[in-house]
Amino acid sequence: MPYTHRYGYRCRVNFDAYARTAVDLVNAGLDDLAGLRAMFSGEQEYMRDQVAEKDLVAFRRAQRRLREVFEYGTSGRDADAVRELNTMLEAYPVQPRISGHDASDWHMHVTSRGSSVSAEYLAGASWGLSVWLCEYGSARFGICADERCGNVYLDTSSNNCRRFCSERCATRSHVAAHRARKRAVLTGLAPA
Repeated sequence: MPYTHRYGYRCRVNFDAYARTAVDLVNAGLDDLAGLRAMFSGEQEYMRDQVAEKDLVAFRRAQRRLREVFEYGTSGRDADAVRELNTMLEAYPVQPRISGHDASDWHMHVTSRGSSVSAEYLAGASWGLSVWLCEYGSARFGICADERCGNVYLDTSSNNCRRFCSERCATRSHVAAHRARKRAVLTGLAPA
């Protein structure tokens, strides 16, 4: 979300990317340290080698709490979603820092190198999801409608109509529904 500072220069904080880290965490397989390490990519790839067994416990706890935020949002329980996010923001406070690879690429990160990988990651995820809620509302939090999936997503559609976490799940669900209708017609359970 770029904005212009009062002195005229532009700053960038990609809150959407931080919100997507919350989605990545909720959808991650956290059975073991290898599953946790697989979650890190892009700008957070450096965390992969730094993550420790103690982080796994914190990530699992946060995964459950963030899933609740999505459940609250999809059921219209905004006050509960806000309460849970505020609790997470208190547990994982944001510490902004300037980052970049050269003088033309300066940008803001909302977390600093904390005492643990989990503290740094969860501060950004909590902050990003909180900004997303304030900007777009919790109605844009989604849980995949494919009953075999259960992944969460952020609805970026223009008319807030997304129901599936991916095209794959949408196709699989639509094909299954089509086949069920076809079977019902063939067995005489439904009119043609």
